[in-house]
Amino acid sequence: MRYFFVHFGDVARLSGEHIALSLTSLAIAAAIAVPLGVFVARAPRAGAIVLGLAGGVYTIPSLALLGVLVLVEGLGFWTAVTALAAYAQMILVRNVAAGVAGVDRAAIEAARGMGMNSWQLFWHVERPLAMPVIIAGVRIAAVSIIGIATVAAWVNAGGLGTLIFAGIDQQNYGKAAAGAIAAVVLALAADGSLRLLERSYRRHLV
Repeated sequence: MRYFFVHFGDVARLSGEHIALSLTSLAIAAAIAVPLGVFVARAPRAGAIVLGLAGGVYTIPSLALLGVLVLVEGLGFWTAVTALAAYAQMILVRNVAAGVAGVDRAAIEAARGMGMNSWQLFWHVERPLAMPVIIAGVRIAAVSIIGIATVAAWVNAGGLGTLIFAGIDQQNYGKAAAGAIAAVVLALAADGSLRLLERSYRRHLV
């Protein structure tokens, strides 16, 4: 813990890099996963292929995936973002699909009876009712991304993994522990914040 407080400036700077990496990855992942999740909910048979592909990516070891991406994109921030966004697809697509598919059919039929088109139906009915399940998926994906992002230092993407890898390499275990502790704090903060948001949505639906 001594390293954490003595070098707090470095830990804070790398935490900022870690947050930027995680938020960018999560935002891109969500932008891809929402339409895919809606597609999976609308067309379960074809959607099974999408989930299968997302699940296949999720099973690839992080270092292996980063190694392949380095050959295509080179080292750096965006290589890590590509990997992290790909890993999040399985969680996000599945939860978006589950949320949309779980909307009460009576609400959908009532909206159709009012003359809503597919986009209006999704935005005004399915999206609000599915939001708690979707946020639960975002929460899980965010924690997962924050954890996996520590490996991003291996491809020069920055973040708290820099402390962990450097500490292990230098046998400075206080340095490695500082990076690990900071990553845990970020994961807990993300989990707690999104859990509160999820509960807030659920209360509004009751």
